[in-house]
Amino acid sequence: MSIEPIITFKAGICDLDVSAVPPTSANPPRVKPKPTPGYIYLYSEDELIHFCWRPRSAPLTEPELDLVMVPSDGSFTPYKQSTANGRIFVLKFSSSSQRYLFWLQSKSQHERGNPSYFSPRDLKLGEIVHTLLQGEEVDVSHEIANLPSGPGGGDDDETMEDVEGVDHDPNHNHGGSSGGAGMDATGGDIREEGQESREGGADGGRAATASSDPSQVVQEFLRSLQGGQGSRAEDPERPFTTLPDLLPPSTTIPLIESADQKLADHLLSFLPPALLLLAQDIDDVSAVDTNPETAQAALQSLDLSQKKDILRRVLRSPQFTQSLGSLTVALRDGGLPSISEALKVPVENGGFMRRGGVPLGGGDAVEAFLEGIRRQVKEKNDSMETD
Repeated sequence: MSIEPIITFKAGICDLDVSAVPPTSANPPRVKPKPTPGYIYLYSEDELIHFCWRPRSAPLTEPELDLVMVPSDGSFTPYKQSTANGRIFVLKFSSSSQRYLFWLQSKSQHERGNPSYFSPRDLKLGEIVHTLLQGEEVDVSHEIANLPSGPGGGDDDETMEDVEGVDHDPNHNHGGSSGGAGMDATGGDIREEGQESREGGADGGRAATASSDPSQVVQEFLRSLQGGQGSRAEDPERPFTTLPDLLPPSTTIPLIESADQKLADHLLSFLPPALLLLAQDIDDVSAVDTNPETAQAALQSLDLSQKKDILRRVLRSPQFTQSLGSLTVALRDGGLPSISEALKVPVENGGFMRRGGVPLGGGDAVEAFLEGIRRQVKEKNDSMETD
């Protein structure tokens, strides 16, 4: 797969040390920046933004972290806790409590080298990423070219790899298959790399816009719910839960480990047919015609351990977590009536408030959805016992 990053910049990943004492608001967990040199980069695929991090030694196509971002679900903002030492940004989600911390690895622009000083350049870079995650159009070429300069008139970074856009030139010398920014950056002027494709906001220079791709359905649905028109806002004192928090791998994987053939086949029936070929010795799954007959043949050729392996990989994937997150966002923002109807989950009062015909929102909507599922399962079990 060919990847053309929208933007790439130096950053390392951080851990939160919660081993010493239980974290509280008065005593937050200590931030531990990991020393591995790395890059954050964003690219667009199927009209959705991917937020990625990779070590500089790893190829562009092998990120250690690859998150599919639902528009407006993620935010990228400075992390200014007292326990942070360095220019640290936090990637948070409105649909879950999951978060990732990153520290900028370009040199500090503070005149005395204060490692925690956010320069105007740092803040603008974070603003570009945050805006892209909202699903808004950004002329990345223009924004990069106009990033505030450092004290010496440059970016105060010896290799000039601080921020890069897309490099589309096939004849460009990338200096190897790993490391570097963008497509393994050369350290040249960022305004020259990928200039042609970024000019005037062409593909690669702007965030993706809507098309006829199937993923547009998800985006358009979420956009239609933005703004909370008519939906009930979540009570900050009663956030209830999120689907990613409710269904982490620690909860779902034990179910897979104890599954029999019937349950495994039932769960696999909900997956795209191409995923059934993951356990096959096939070089290019995308080239296989995954019609129902092929999918059924692939399913029958798998033993139980192979089926469980596919299910485990799906449940541990960032895409599964992000899908749960997007469903939580949709429920909170007024989508309960249409979602429950589409999934045939009976919810109280059809997902609407008792007066006024306004959809439930916030934690109330998530709770009503889960209660509907619980009631549906109980009724099914009661019916089986009766029969």
